Amino acid sequence: MAADLDVSMDTWSFYTSLVSLWLHRFYIYSVVAVGISIWIIVQFLTTKTRRKGEKSNGNPPSSEGTEDKLVNGSATLEAKELCVAGVKIFYGSQTGTAKRFAKGLAEAVISLCLPVEVISMGDYDPDDCLAEETTSRNVCVFLVATYTDGQPTESAAWFCKWLQEAAHDFRFGKTHLKGLRYAVFGLGNSVYVDHYNTVGRNIDRWLWMLGASRIMTRVEGDCNVAQSKHGSIEADFEAWKTKFLNRLQALCRGEKKPCSGKCKKGKCKSPGKQSKESSDPEHGASEYENTEAEELFETSSEEEADAEEAGGTNSVIDVEDLGNIMSHMKKAKRDRELEDGEVGKNLAQENSGRKEESERREMITPALREALTKQGYKLIGSHSGVKLCRWTKSMLRGRGGCYKHTFYGIESHRCMEATPSLACANKCVFCWRHHTNPVGTEWRWKMDQPEMILQEALENHRNMIKQFKGVSGVRADRLAEAMTAKHCALSLVGEPIMYPEINRFVKLLHQHGISSFLVTNAQFPDEIRNLEPVTQLYVSVDASTKESLKRIDRPLFRDFWQRFLDSLKALSEKQQRTVYRLTLVKAWNVDELKAYADLISLGKPDFIEVKGVTYCGESSASNLTMANVPWHEEVVRFVQDLADLVPDYEIACEHQHSNCLLIAHKKFKVDGDWFTWIDYGRFQELVREHERSGGAETFTAADYAARTPEWALFGSRERGFDPLDVRYQRKNKARDISGC
Repeated sequence: MAADLDVSMDTWSFYTSLVSLWLHRFYIYSVVAVGISIWIIVQFLTTKTRRKGEKSNGNPPSSEGTEDKLVNGSATLEAKELCVAGVKIFYGSQTGTAKRFAKGLAEAVISLCLPVEVISMGDYDPDDCLAEETTSRNVCVFLVATYTDGQPTESAAWFCKWLQEAAHDFRFGKTHLKGLRYAVFGLGNSVYVDHYNTVGRNIDRWLWMLGASRIMTRVEGDCNVAQSKHGSIEADFEAWKTKFLNRLQALCRGEKKPCSGKCKKGKCKSPGKQSKESSDPEHGASEYENTEAEELFETSSEEEADAEEAGGTNSVIDVEDLGNIMSHMKKAKRDRELEDGEVGKNLAQENSGRKEESERREMITPALREALTKQGYKLIGSHSGVKLCRWTKSMLRGRGGCYKHTFYGIESHRCMEATPSLACANKCVFCWRHHTNPVGTEWRWKMDQPEMILQEALENHRNMIKQFKGVSGVRADRLAEAMTAKHCALSLVGEPIMYPEINRFVKLLHQHGISSFLVTNAQFPDEIRNLEPVTQLYVSVDASTKESLKRIDRPLFRDFWQRFLDSLKALSEKQQRTVYRLTLVKAWNVDELKAYADLISLGKPDFIEVKGVTYCGESSASNLTMANVPWHEEVVRFVQDLADLVPDYEIACEHQHSNCLLIAHKKFKVDGDWFTWIDYGRFQELVREHERSGGAETFTAADYAARTPEWALFGSRERGFDPLDVRYQRKNKARDISGC
């Protein structure tokens, strides 16, 4: 019995120990499980709080956030849209302006700590490379210029051709560039109404047709300072650049609610009422950005919006539905025009053919006034100006006069350089004004009266002369003479013959005993025919072929060559003194001798001035360098070769100081003596008789010719420098190259 009890006790002890061991282990496991649960909860709350804090601070999502959105090893579209990898800036430039803008934008992007690449369109193969930008997370910027005839620059031609063909090639499809984000800034000139910013508009449209997404509204900069919204193409670009950089920063922060492109001039829906389409990241600028841009620039993305409403960006349109869609788009366009009040305005302009004077704006904008004033111009009214020529200053000091003093007997210190029109119809590559003046093909500004223009021009000229009183080296006798202007060179800047009252202005000059030297760019043949007698009428003949004239003068008129030829014909009908002015630009127009000879036979000028181009320094308006400036010996050789081709002409005078020579018709050579100078007193008598007779009494160039002094003749020891003056040689000093 005792033995059985011992066995039972041992069994009880065993089971008791086993239960105790099980309870001990259960306790340990429970503690571990509770600890793990608490750690998981703490980690979850910490992660959620950190992400919420990042979102409220506006910081871009971390790489951890991106990793959480990986799908099959790649980030989703939403994650990609929250990041900008870099910026690629494509430019198509001819004169260097777009290239300069691209470099300036690149520097600004670098300051945002983003990678940037500047690419010439001519060095880029869109067929191989452009599709890569759909997944690169780069933002592509296109800075493109438009030629006068609406064509892209040479460097951008292939790029544009590829885009155009791809946009209309069904094999590419409307999603070929889906994912590419871009912005466009166009460089154009509103003077070319039919082709204003055509290239920028086309690139924007073609990219959109291929499925690319605007990050902001396209902007059209204007080289015509008179019409530019900010006063110059540079100011237009700076305004756009500021907007672009703000938009770029917004993309980097992850803001991805751009405008749908359907808004009309800033009338977007409020952010709280956005439709699904307007929040689509594949469309244009954000609502805020689009509204801001519309306030600054005229843009046009309505055509694309109409197409979306009609058939959808990626929809397939049946041929039988095309008529309905076109009707819808035309109706939408008419509705927009009615909404903006443009229909009535356009009809009124078509019926009247001109704007009322009260609606015309002043030619000189505040930005233009500031730019020209800094250059030393004294501006008069709303479209005229006067400036002191460097040769006036030189002759005041007894350092010699300009080539017109040598060729025609002008007293340079008594010559006033002025213009009644700052606007011009050309944008010549050698223009020393660097195209700060406005451009136009017709007069469309407010007009000042010629009496006021002349009065203020003479007053401003005298005030500038007065400033030389007491200046070292200025001769007292010449300073006294200079207070009364005797000559007026209407060649300061712009196209004086554009001024509607040019005849009245010239008559006023003659009534004040002032001779008139008027220079025109040979684009207004009717105005040349209608011009009253002037002392000497110049026509700039900067090239002898259509192609070279287009490259050098860069005329605004589409029919510039016919206008050029008609102007020369009109010149041949004039009875008073006429002059061809040839500006030689090495590697541009020095090899066209035969063509020049043909033009001389067409216009039959009395004189031909041949001058080497003057280098005006670096400028965004011109790509000329010192290499384009011919040596004086090269000019002499050109003139000799040209004279051999025109038997009725001969070299008469030389002004080495200006790198200039004069070819004269042999009728001005009498008994072996040249009569290229002008009897200014006799001219005033003749013109008064002409006016008193109502134009019945006419006179010719030979009636007021005067003998040319020996020192002015070609081959003289003085080489055209007046022996009464002392030649002054500048040493390592920048000189003012302005002047006629």
